[in-house]
Amino acid sequence: MVIGVTMVNVLPGSERIAYNELNRIEGIKDIYHVFGEYDFVVIIEVDDLGTLNSIVDIIREADSVTATQTIVGAELK
Repeated sequence: MVIGVTMVNVLPGSERIAYNELNRIEGIKDIYHVFGEYDFVVIIEVDDLGTLNSIVDIIREADSVTATQTIVGAELK
């Protein structure tokens, strides 16, 4: 299991549209609308890095998205 956290910036005023676009993407576990440097924090839970990459590419292609930054979780044992 791979967990990615993607911070997303969107066009001003398009938060509701962006939320609806993000909510339709399979593999996204949670979406949080936040205030500050980013507009959304998106939690992605998938089986492998290739799938994570594909989902981030889909997020970046959304019309309302202007920028993303993704962090991949690592397991400590």
